[in-house]
Amino acid sequence: MDLIRSTGRSVRVSVRGRAPGAECPGCGNWSGRVHSGYERRISDTAVCGQELVLHLRVRRFFCDNAECGKRAFAEQIPGLTFRYGRCTVPLRKVREAVALALGGRAGVRLAEHLAVGVGRDALIRLIRALPDPAIGPVRVLGVDDFALRKGHHYGTVLIDIEGRRPVEVLPERSADALAAWLTEHPGVEVICRDRTRYYAEGADRGAGTATQVADRCHLWANLGDAAERLVARLRSQWVPPTPEKEKVVPSEAPEGRRVRRTRERHAAVHALMDKGMGHSQVVAELGLDLKTARKFMRAATAEELIGDRRTGWQSSLDGHAAYLIARFNEGCHSALRLHRELTERGLTVSERTVRRFVHRLRENAKPATRPPVPKVREVTKLILTHPDNRPESGRVLLKELLHRCRELDEACELIARFASILVHRRGQEDLEQWTADAQASRLPELRGFATGLRKDWDAVMAGLTLRWNSGPVEGHVNRIKMLKRQMFGRANLDLLRKRVLLAS
Repeated sequence: MDLIRSTGRSVRVSVRGRAPGAECPGCGNWSGRVHSGYERRISDTAVCGQELVLHLRVRRFFCDNAECGKRAFAEQIPGLTFRYGRCTVPLRKVREAVALALGGRAGVRLAEHLAVGVGRDALIRLIRALPDPAIGPVRVLGVDDFALRKGHHYGTVLIDIEGRRPVEVLPERSADALAAWLTEHPGVEVICRDRTRYYAEGADRGAGTATQVADRCHLWANLGDAAERLVARLRSQWVPPTPEKEKVVPSEAPEGRRVRRTRERHAAVHALMDKGMGHSQVVAELGLDLKTARKFMRAATAEELIGDRRTGWQSSLDGHAAYLIARFNEGCHSALRLHRELTERGLTVSERTVRRFVHRLRENAKPATRPPVPKVREVTKLILTHPDNRPESGRVLLKELLHRCRELDEACELIARFASILVHRRGQEDLEQWTADAQASRLPELRGFATGLRKDWDAVMAGLTLRWNSGPVEGHVNRIKMLKRQMFGRANLDLLRKRVLLAS
């Protein structure tokens, strides 16, 4: 080390190589004969939040091997420099880690905080320049698809289940692509997959001797879809009929707010009188004026206070209320139309008055509130939930529904049996009997599910017996979705593949 100086936001260090010689990168021969020297400026990892730049004095050596094509070569400092590098080996590793973790734009923002500034295109080039990791032997393989463009283009991710690491990303979702990869990489003994036909076909063609395992999560999801369709079909059996609207009685005009308030106040005053309270106590309890309290205490019934006119004032609709109520009961609920009919009858009244009257009629004619009907997904969730984990309200609801519908009771019993087989992996003991019972049931949804199990019987039996499943695969599929969103969905497959395989 010759000199250290600070310049702006960077620290500059002048150093030189001290080795007596170097190996030729072409033939590997050692040479100590100096040809010339020059200075390299390379960036290094930050020091105290400042960029570090090395002014490295390196030498060029002659290659004395006559058969080597190089006449002279530059020395490299082991662990520090590499050919054509503008940064040190440690800094390159830091940039690679940032690029793999965050990608281009986000990586640039983090690099600025680390004082190892680099452009987004340079980070992308670093990712693409990284070599693919060694695959090694894979005994248990997980296969699943992921969307490159949802609904249009899908790829395939292959996972080493035992090591829980991705081994390959295929550009398509097809039997040919999976079969070709399995042919090139023999030794796979177990293949965990979902129940799609192309992966089953590709596994048969590429690794015919491997045991195919249908994922238990997908089996449960398929049964859940069948249960939801069944509940949707049976829902009409526990939906009560819609109550009819009550008709407004023509002989009684709708009561206004003042009438209702008078009735309530009269009832409250006489309730206090029944308890033995006097005038002053009633006034203090209800906050009434003394004269008002006396008036209510003297009236034996509320009708004495209301009188013949219940509304409390003369209305321009007097004499026409019975007609309006009759038309309302006939189904004419339009205030505009009723106002037009009253005008034709020779009555001069504002549309607003008719509208208020019709509003009171609608309030009095509201149908009885229908009890809430459970939704399809709510009932399906209750059926698919373990009995010990159901809330108390859910247990009461499900018990009532099972009492109303025998088919739903039969479905719950079959679903509970399959859940026990799945959780305890008793495929060899109980799956055959369960499938036969489901096919013999009167539930078309569960019959269809059981028929689908028959078509992929060996894989289903293995999935409900062996310990392997596609859990690690689903985790990596979620990770791929995160990487796609991080790259704004604009990255090519080669860049996505590198980040999936190399990022830890």
